Amino acid sequence: MTLSQHGPQVYPTGLIVGRFDPPHLGHSFMIDRAAQRCTRLVVFVNSSGERDVVPGNLRAEWLAELHPDVAVREVRHGLATDFDDEELWARWIELFQSRWPDPTGPHAVFSSDHYGDDLARRLGASAVIVDAERANVPVSATMIRESPADHLDRLALPVRTWVESNWL
Repeated sequence: MTLSQHGPQVYPTGLIVGRFDPPHLGHSFMIDRAAQRCTRLVVFVNSSGERDVVPGNLRAEWLAELHPDVAVREVRHGLATDFDDEELWARWIELFQSRWPDPTGPHAVFSSDHYGDDLARRLGASAVIVDAERANVPVSATMIRESPADHLDRLALPVRTWVESNWL
């Protein structure tokens, strides 16, 4: 993280990429922190019919509702995830660049996961790690999918309502 004499650096544009399957309060924590560090923040909700547990369009709608000052875009794709495959990385970068809504940027990639550094480097952006230890909201989407009833308190109301109706 680069600090100016007035505090953390503020970037013209920022990007967060994730599945958000389902979105939880830890995701909202990261989005809020990133939004404080950007003039414009874009959130890409990766959606793949083969992997999605919650429909991608619904996840994007929830995040847009919860974060109205952030540009949320569903990014549908059929790409696998293999961080050791350079050809696959190139396809991911091409996809993200094709969906990027601004003429320049992103200037920063915000993430709490290890792939954020590689993604930022490949996009020519700064990598900004947000709560990698998940200390502020100790939950993951995997934990919620595996045991939804145990983590309802870490879901925003629209997500919680859906989880209660569909998974419990």
